Amino acid sequence: MSGVIDVSRYAELFLTETQEQLLTINEALLRLERDDDAGAIDALFRAVHTIKGMSATMGYTAVAELSHEAEALLALLRAGTLRVAPHIVELLFTATDQLEVAIELAVAGRHAEASVGAIVDELSACCLRAMSGRAGSGGGAALGEVCELVVRVRVAADAPLRGVRAFLVVQKAGTLGALGTVTPPIEQLQAGEFGDWFTLQLITDTPRDDVAQALAGVGDIESVEIHAAADVARALHDAMTERAPAASPMPMASAPSDAPPATDARATRRTTNVRIELTRLDALMNLIGELVIARGRLTQVAGDVNDAALDDVAADAARLITALQSEIVTSRMVPVGQVFDRFPRLVRDAARVLEKQVEFVMEGREIELDRSMLDEIGEPLVHLLRNAVDHGIEQPAARLAAGKQAVGRLTLSAARDRSSVVVSVRDDGRGIDRARVLQRALAIGATDAATTELTDDELFRLVSLPGFSTAERVSDISGRGVGVDAVHGRVRAIGGALEMHSRPGEGTVVTLRLPLTLAIVRALVARVADERYAIPLTHVRETAAVSPEMLATVRGREVLLLRDEVYPVLRLRDAVGLPAGDADATEAVVVEAGGRRAAVIVDECEGQQEVVVKQFDAVRGALTIFGGATILGDGAPALIVDAASLLQRD
Repeated sequence: MSGVIDVSRYAELFLTETQEQLLTINEALLRLERDDDAGAIDALFRAVHTIKGMSATMGYTAVAELSHEAEALLALLRAGTLRVAPHIVELLFTATDQLEVAIELAVAGRHAEASVGAIVDELSACCLRAMSGRAGSGGGAALGEVCELVVRVRVAADAPLRGVRAFLVVQKAGTLGALGTVTPPIEQLQAGEFGDWFTLQLITDTPRDDVAQALAGVGDIESVEIHAAADVARALHDAMTERAPAASPMPMASAPSDAPPATDARATRRTTNVRIELTRLDALMNLIGELVIARGRLTQVAGDVNDAALDDVAADAARLITALQSEIVTSRMVPVGQVFDRFPRLVRDAARVLEKQVEFVMEGREIELDRSMLDEIGEPLVHLLRNAVDHGIEQPAARLAAGKQAVGRLTLSAARDRSSVVVSVRDDGRGIDRARVLQRALAIGATDAATTELTDDELFRLVSLPGFSTAERVSDISGRGVGVDAVHGRVRAIGGALEMHSRPGEGTVVTLRLPLTLAIVRALVARVADERYAIPLTHVRETAAVSPEMLATVRGREVLLLRDEVYPVLRLRDAVGLPAGDADATEAVVVEAGGRRAAVIVDECEGQQEVVVKQFDAVRGALTIFGGATILGDGAPALIVDAASLLQRD
């Protein structure tokens, strides 16, 4: 097959793969900064090596060049030629940031804007200094140009103890510079489990001819081939785009030309996972949403017609649609760790800027959420974590003076709670200064002048006001008046609820209660006059018929007496602006959100339905107690009640 392969069509796949590797790099760097962990260095090397290979294949030269130099530095760390030090870790953090930018620019087709020269020079200079120190201590030849080599070694077919001979070659190479990847791994080499050839990567300032001579001198070595790693990567790219010269391309380190063929079992192995574009999953979710509406309509029509055959068809269709819905929703569920894993680096950087010491803990990374929901919570969590580091956790000296550990603890956790997921951000800092919040609220007229103390509910209401801030200075971390209000607005928009609890000197907990999915929820349909509303079952505790003797007044407030419980009453008619109805023909829906409960009085509870949530932008001045709209089974529209907002009106 002739012609040039357009590798740009693999750009999105490349971006997805490299983003996973970048997460691994950041996580490993944080481990390295804490513990000088050899395992972290190995993980870093593997991730950077993977990015280098993929970027060379795609022709992203800036990414390949930067990852190549970073890999060279990591190889020196692996070999012990260079020791882990704070300035080395900081250099690697900077290189990672530059690498992420270069990747995004390359995928966007803006190669020329990727400026990596300065960081590449800094990495290279660091390698040179390390190698110079090695050479100066008698560890090699006079200092020359440091480069990364791909070395292929062929052991003589009749050599005794071929595995031992191969291991001796690897040991010898280690005396010439820093060893990189060995293929196959050393354990297999020692066991003699390789073909005629094996491959290793070597970072060295020793001339190639001297390297070849030294390795061949081990004995029983038939051939040593040495190529520059950059030439190997270029050959791979040329082969992928079918631009290679007529001669056979240079053999790759990871795939020797005479490697044994795959076994039949390997060749016929079935693929168990496939990658699907997110737009396709979104389209499937929209279609199943329409099918759910059609299912409700079909079920209602079948009930009205009262035909046995139609009832059977409707039941079969409903069963199949339900099964299909379950499969599609499940396919969209992903662990919250995919978002959580971005935050250790963010917290680390914020703490360094503010000169604070923070231990960041993540819990419940395996809890699953709908992908679209996961996309929505990233930005709110960034606000909460930055606020916790800036406003919550104190400076080390202040913590010690208060009898605390110098290192503050910040916890991000996720847990399942019935049909919702609870995400919490908890710090052990100073807590919110209620006096300052009250002072600021009084200054702007946000609370009654007679108020002297703030409850948790009042505190949350004030700090979530648009633009409300007690910060005395504006920083890159927070203090711009965009924090809790932005979080509150975003969480409400996706059908969730937000609550906050703070204790002076002990810390603050902000909790996000989120539905598992944005698209389809089970809801109770309640009627008021001729209007119907959907209340998500996540917030419904129970329903009950209301008789006049169950209603009473306590301290001027109407309450509902239900068994041994007393609930404040909210009349949905009043909340939506409808005239009062027949008080004798009412039902109560006991709802709970944000740690508060109330009995919502409606005319009738019509039953449960699975409803498709349609987001909408409310007009200016509209009520804020609705979290979306839906189409009911009979084709009529209904608004979805946001229970948390409804209870906050109380």
